[in-house]
Amino acid sequence: ILQHKLRTNNNKTATMVLAELGGKLRESLRKLSSNSEPLDESALNSFLSEIARALIEADVNVKLVMSLREQVKSKVAPLVLNNNNSTHVKRVIQREVIQALTDLLETDTKPYVMKRGKSNVVLFVGLQGAGKTTSIAKFANYYQRKGWKTAMVCADTFRAGAFDQLKQNATKLRVPFYGSYTEADPVLIAEEGVNQFKRDKYEVIIVDTSGRHRQESALFEEMQEIAAAIRPHNTVFVMDATQGQAVYDQAMGFHDAVEVGSVIVTKLDGHAKGGGALSAVSATQSPIIFLGSGEHFNDFDPFNARSFVSKLLGFGDVRGLMEEMKQSQGGAMKQEELIQKFKKGKFTLRDMRNQFESVMKMGPMSKVMGMIPGMPEQLIPQNDDENNSLKKFMYIMDSMTDAELDGKADLHNYKKDKKSESRIRRIAIGSGTHPDEVRLLLQAHKQMESVASKVGKSGMLKKGGAEKRAAAAMKNPNAMMQQMRNMNPQQAKMLEQMGGPANLMNMMKQMGGAGGMERMMQQMGGMGGMP
Repeated sequence: ILQHKLRTNNNKTATMVLAELGGKLRESLRKLSSNSEPLDESALNSFLSEIARALIEADVNVKLVMSLREQVKSKVAPLVLNNNNSTHVKRVIQREVIQALTDLLETDTKPYVMKRGKSNVVLFVGLQGAGKTTSIAKFANYYQRKGWKTAMVCADTFRAGAFDQLKQNATKLRVPFYGSYTEADPVLIAEEGVNQFKRDKYEVIIVDTSGRHRQESALFEEMQEIAAAIRPHNTVFVMDATQGQAVYDQAMGFHDAVEVGSVIVTKLDGHAKGGGALSAVSATQSPIIFLGSGEHFNDFDPFNARSFVSKLLGFGDVRGLMEEMKQSQGGAMKQEELIQKFKKGKFTLRDMRNQFESVMKMGPMSKVMGMIPGMPEQLIPQNDDENNSLKKFMYIMDSMTDAELDGKADLHNYKKDKKSESRIRRIAIGSGTHPDEVRLLLQAHKQMESVASKVGKSGMLKKGGAEKRAAAAMKNPNAMMQQMRNMNPQQAKMLEQMGGPANLMNMMKQMGGAGGMERMMQQMGGMGGMP
């Protein structure tokens, strides 16, 4: 969430405030690694001072910053004094900075893990204005997108319009909801709503509660009564990042009143105190599970301290990328079926639809590409037009018959066959699109079918095939570039835009070398070279 830009309502891009912190930290690391002179104690102190200054400007507690500085210095100072290998020392410093920042944001407490096939009741609490109701919608969208049966309950009877807001969000997401315009008892509403959705076998039941402008005793009493009635598996405290370090007292107050299992931090895109808020929450030992930024349902990212720091410093998020790929796939069986088809040179419109569906489950392309280590910022999409195009293609394929999807009825010969042209017009009418858009989809399928055939014949899908090719490429990047240029000029141009062979090799190394590339290609269903 730290590298891509968000679209505002007036269609102007607004860079996230935390990206400023990331920029300063990256610049400090860049100067350290590019300095050809031997590293001495003075240079180390100067580097650590820059890191400390950037963190303090992001409102991180001064005591925590000084502790972080001493932690890094104690680990690397002996190496600076005794080791003549400056390159090795710089790598150790970089590793220790990443570890220290991770420790700053990590807690020993593990968050609640959702259980499939069972009703998981999640109670949301927080002060009014923190973005609780919006976060509930984002939370519901996140789990629904991953295939969980999700429902929402509005037990906020204090704020006028709370039920209307939840109802509107639930309708947009097509998520069932429960609430009342006439019942004034939030405990009764919460209990009835949760019981109803439990009977209907819903897996994620999210309960919204009233907020207040201050931490009032009445708010805590109401929360305790609701918690006692519905017995939630997880109580989530929604916290406003604009409060900075002040959220420590808020988090501790809620933690003492109810058993807070985890925290969601909102409004990270709109204030310079985000760093202070994150470090303050971690100090309460309440694990952060999501970061919210923006008003859109997809502006919601799972929090992992190491991944967060890695993206902050410009190293991408391999762990998050692999996890998204793993969860977006329909299981090992589907992957194996697709690989077997590739080996035979087959790739139907139905296969393409399944691949598009997997890509869309991963979320906005701007977010996914931002996870790739070394991905140049200019190549990361600034909006979600790519996802909208995929959706349109999905509508078109949904209007096709089984025979057309499975390649038993020819659609590609529309220039010569009037029957194929008639089918295209029928599909366009059924999907609400133009016939030219249907033809564009067919052209894309033809191109992907060609790639699938080449991949199948290349032996890349044989056991260890991808690993051998990736290993060979890492040994001789220029030869790989020449091979790609001969095979597909468009792909060669894309590689050049990504910084050339050297930068591509760095990306591969950060993804775990050849083995990481092979795993990534397998998780993508063997589509390594998909255009």
